[in-house]
Amino acid sequence: MSETPFDFSRLLETEPTGRAIARVILAHGAGAPMTSPFMEQMAALLAIRGIAVTRFEFSYMAARRTGGKRRPPPKAETLVPEYAAAVAAIIERDGTHALPLLVGGKSMGGRVASLAADELHRGGLLAGVFALGYPFHPPGMPDKLRTGHLEALSAPMLIVQGERDPFGSRDEVEALRLSPTISLMWAPDGDHDLGPRGGKGFTRRGNMEAAADALAAFAGRIADERT
Repeated sequence: MSETPFDFSRLLETEPTGRAIARVILAHGAGAPMTSPFMEQMAALLAIRGIAVTRFEFSYMAARRTGGKRRPPPKAETLVPEYAAAVAAIIERDGTHALPLLVGGKSMGGRVASLAADELHRGGLLAGVFALGYPFHPPGMPDKLRTGHLEALSAPMLIVQGERDPFGSRDEVEALRLSPTISLMWAPDGDHDLGPRGGKGFTRRGNMEAAADALAAFAGRIADERT
């Protein structure tokens, strides 16, 4: 029996305005689709910086578009095979000599990517992983960490985190033991969507721009290492 073909309607492409240096797969967070304002803005900012962006939507979220019931998202670990299938489909489509590939996402999307990353990295299928607002723990539950796999991660990873993110603030995260392959970029006074409070001298746009700069630089370093 053959496997079910991958549903490419769950992908949304944003091509760069100039020469592409890398491609990222950008998965959404737990409660918002791949067309959310955050995802739209980040895809556009990365494209300006020479990053080809493939947004990916998990099947539970895609089902909502066709009238499916609004159910809680599945556990992150159960979504890893879906993410791996998306990676395989994109590689098959683009070919093995395509751009350096990074996987990641917003919040839960970044967490799922990080759970899948080491196996994909060892298999030579991806160059790195990233998370935009990693959910280190549920809000108000700093003892319920979601970081066990991050302590021994071997794939290069970038985490862009708001300094006051309720899923993991700067003080909390800097006290954790994480793999040396993980780099952190802090969005000043940022929340889980990287937005600062008013009157603090920072803007959401500025933090989103800085996040895109950091991810583009991370992708550029990986691309340089491959040449």
